[in-house]
Amino acid sequence: MTSQPQDADTIKERVSSLLSQMTVEEKAGQLTQYFTFPGVQEQLDVVEAELRAGRAGSLLFVAEADEIDRLQRIAVEESRLGIPVLFGYDVIHGFRTAMPVPLALAASWDPQLAEDCQAVAAKEARSIGLHWAFAPMVDIARDPRWGRMIEGAGEDPYLGSAMAAAQVRGFQGPRIGTPDRVIAGPKHFAGYGGSLGGRDYDEADLSDSELWNIHLPPFKAAIEAGAGNIMSAYMGLNGVPASGNHWLLTEVLRDAWGFEGFVVTDAGAAADLETHHFAADLKDAAVRALNAGIDMEMAPPFDDRSAFKTLPEALKAGRITMDRLDLSVSRILEQKFRMGLFESPYVDRARSVQVLAMPEHREVARRAAERSAVLLRNTGDLLPLSRDQGSIAVIGPFADAARDTSGPWIFKQDDGETVTVLEGIRKAVGNATRVDHSVGVSVPKRLHPSIFENPFTPATPEITVDDDAEIAQAVKLATDAEVAVLVLGEGQIMIGEHASRSTLDLPGRQQELLEAVVATGTPTVLLIMTGRPLDLKGVEPEAQMMVWYPGTRGGDAIARLLFGEAVPGGKLPYNWPRNIGQIPLPYAHLRSFKPEETTMRYWNEGNAPLFPFGFGLSYTSFDYDNLRLSAEQIAVGEAIEVTVDVTNKGDVTADEVVQLYIHQRFGTSARPVRELKGFRRVNIEAHQTQEVTFTLGPDELRYWSTATRDWVQDATVFDVFVGGSSTAALSTRFEVTA
Repeated sequence: MTSQPQDADTIKERVSSLLSQMTVEEKAGQLTQYFTFPGVQEQLDVVEAELRAGRAGSLLFVAEADEIDRLQRIAVEESRLGIPVLFGYDVIHGFRTAMPVPLALAASWDPQLAEDCQAVAAKEARSIGLHWAFAPMVDIARDPRWGRMIEGAGEDPYLGSAMAAAQVRGFQGPRIGTPDRVIAGPKHFAGYGGSLGGRDYDEADLSDSELWNIHLPPFKAAIEAGAGNIMSAYMGLNGVPASGNHWLLTEVLRDAWGFEGFVVTDAGAAADLETHHFAADLKDAAVRALNAGIDMEMAPPFDDRSAFKTLPEALKAGRITMDRLDLSVSRILEQKFRMGLFESPYVDRARSVQVLAMPEHREVARRAAERSAVLLRNTGDLLPLSRDQGSIAVIGPFADAARDTSGPWIFKQDDGETVTVLEGIRKAVGNATRVDHSVGVSVPKRLHPSIFENPFTPATPEITVDDDAEIAQAVKLATDAEVAVLVLGEGQIMIGEHASRSTLDLPGRQQELLEAVVATGTPTVLLIMTGRPLDLKGVEPEAQMMVWYPGTRGGDAIARLLFGEAVPGGKLPYNWPRNIGQIPLPYAHLRSFKPEETTMRYWNEGNAPLFPFGFGLSYTSFDYDNLRLSAEQIAVGEAIEVTVDVTNKGDVTADEVVQLYIHQRFGTSARPVRELKGFRRVNIEAHQTQEVTFTLGPDELRYWSTATRDWVQDATVFDVFVGGSSTAALSTRFEVTA
């Protein structure tokens, strides 16, 4: 809990008073965040010494209430000024309760759902003494080889901006210091998702147009939602490291956008300015990071790579000013006052136990998993399954894998209460249906160990079987069953940071297993548990559903979807390529030579995606009709309303994500063939029609042009498309006049 909010003037007075009492070394310490690995005593010894000396502003990767309390008491009761520390943590998609991964939440096309999920995560994290989440990740990802796409919202800046703002609201509430909430830290500023070849940590070389129109909008949306922190990126951006980029961190973030929070580096990114061959040495790295706009360095305490420790020396040498140092310190102290840490620095253990056990949090997780699933194929209306099935074969290495069901990039979840797909199906059908299970194949191992397997969290339990024998057993079970449910994908440790891939194939011998089961002729449902689009080599099971990594109640949610208690309504947040040779394959591309003749791009196959951006099936169908505009012509700066009638043609009440796209026919710059500029997830009863209205105004119609090096809105003609995916056929047009 926190104290009552204080007004801005009071906080500024308190910050000023505290600053006047601090030594230069204590100020530099406030700008240093140390991370500790659990159980490594020599690191803990260093951290405790720095806390007693008042030279640590923040700690991360401490996530036990008792330990947080112990370390906070050292800072408050044993240091000279008693300044509390901020405890930060990677709260990406849940804390104790694992929510679906962020990419899955984007597939729900439901910002309120994302807000609800992060509010639960914040409440659980805050209850054990954490104050700050290193989330949301708002990087746009257009190359599915990049493992960290799992943390974002996919390829589109409009959808990404909506999800970024929603998650910030979920983490922080209406203000920083809201009870049961934490500071949000959108990352990685900026362009990290554009790394060359989809390789994690590699440089990003982005045009100004792509940077302003694609990669920066989600960050701006997060800031407008009130984000108190921004995390800078590791990599070089157009030749200048992001964590030493004054244009990015000051001219854009502060001067253009008015960001008033604080900026922290990603792990070791200040010191790594030397690694980039940008800074001459560690001292130069500290100076250049601070002067560029970094306020806090995330640094290891166990070696000599803490750059900001050298700031007092830089001040003495005249390479930084006291005003610049004080500015960053004041930003950190302000957040601590706003969070109420000076009044309530310690953990309420009784409340922590109560919060972490709240059953309503698990219900949010179940609802999120249901709304995130994307039905990709349903030949012959195989789904939903009848509960009168006599036998079901549940096959695959991820059918009963709790750790993988929880997903990657989560460290304090309770896998013991995670419901797997196998458990969910067995609970759903009871004793009336025989449910057989085969692992099918071994869980593939990483070729290289992940830095995040240990010591943060136990690695995924290895499943090693005789693949030949297990595939044969899986075929027998499928042959003897009325329906087969295959759960294939990637182990959770195979995606995320340090987990890019050079292929989109199913890892291990899963492709062989898929082909063998489908060849039995038994109707097959394929559930894909991953974040990437995968290349199934043309194999088409009757039903195919993307379930992502669905979280703590994933098995319950999937069972409800399989048996029709819930209806799939999710939509893809990216184009799904046919194979890896097509990527990157964004739907919002520019028109080019013979634009409609996609077969001319490759001689061996067409260039269209397997499944387009925004695509997702339902257990019913929807008809779009009567597309109309509030005017045929508007002036620059004015708005226009777009209205469409959406009819549920089936017998099942269901959700549809109504999507609006525009195309600008001519103007200062060439514009993409289609751009998402509106969406709404609506629930429509069977055989009913619902009217859906969107507003297109200057914010939707403008863009950043290389020709003017500024934002422009042209007098031009716009095509408008409305439908259930980026290939929507229903269209109209309007004119914008000068």
